[in-house]
Amino acid sequence: MFLKFAYNTALKEGEGKMSQKKTPKKILLICMMLCLAVIGMNYLWSCTFGTDRLPTGKNSGDDKVNGIVQKSHSLVKDKENTKDEMRLLSNEYRSQDSDIKNLEQPAELTSQNEKILVKSQFVVSYNMEKLCPNYVCWSLTPERLNGKVQRSDKFHADFSIDEFQRVDYFDFNGSGYDRGHMCPAGDNKNSEEAMLESFAMTNICPQNHSLNMDLWNDLEKQCRSWVRKYGTLYICCGPIFDKKTSKTIGRRKKVKIAVPDRFFKVILTLEDTPKAVGFIYPNRSCDGKFQDYAMSVDEVEKQVNMDFFYQLDEELEQRVEKAFDLSAWGI
Repeated sequence: MFLKFAYNTALKEGEGKMSQKKTPKKILLICMMLCLAVIGMNYLWSCTFGTDRLPTGKNSGDDKVNGIVQKSHSLVKDKENTKDEMRLLSNEYRSQDSDIKNLEQPAELTSQNEKILVKSQFVVSYNMEKLCPNYVCWSLTPERLNGKVQRSDKFHADFSIDEFQRVDYFDFNGSGYDRGHMCPAGDNKNSEEAMLESFAMTNICPQNHSLNMDLWNDLEKQCRSWVRKYGTLYICCGPIFDKKTSKTIGRRKKVKIAVPDRFFKVILTLEDTPKAVGFIYPNRSCDGKFQDYAMSVDEVEKQVNMDFFYQLDEELEQRVEKAFDLSAWGI
């Protein structure tokens, strides 16, 4: 309407001045000048008031793996992501009878690269530099052990990771290391989706074959035994890198997976008498029994620089993390 008004005004002006022998070219020139003025005003307006507008759109984050939709619900942590937001995401997988949300997940990491991937029954803190998880955590309930879902053995890439940083199952070929589960398949028998997710490479670390098959496996079995005895366990485990420059595996130039020097696992139960225990194993063949590598949770925290079970009452947290009594666990 503004342009129409400008044109009519210019036309009248031209008609009024025909006696002065002004040609239609001058009328056209006036219209062009008015158009340029309008365009300039619109541009100035958008620069001044349009910068606070954010793009809108939807991104479901769902990807298909072997024909099955995998809901990654991934979230990259940065300065704008608060702890409350991270806890809200964790509500999707936490135990329904838990009084504290996300109890198994450590406090936010400040000294390590971290991308949080919330799966259906566990959470992964993934390190995009080492291409390995910082930790994987979950609440293990009796219901998760009573399912009839069979182990899939179908290792696969996690499509919530960017293509050029995405580890695939064949990257371990010829490395001499097992594809070691952090959250084990046996803890996800109640859900086909969770079973499939447990074989995503974001839940996997390069692990010594003997450790994977022996003491690490023994501890996984013991955790299931404790669940049947005590009820829900809150578990967190992951790799430890002692060297600044780690050994890597992977034949692709841009996909190099760091090999851990050690592995940790911490376990808490609040049933009956609250108690917690930690374990650290070297990434090699280990002598003795799985309990020979047990220690207090406080000691594990010192070695991995993480704060476990921080949502507990402060007095209770200090008590269970400081105590180290294997007899309380029946071993």
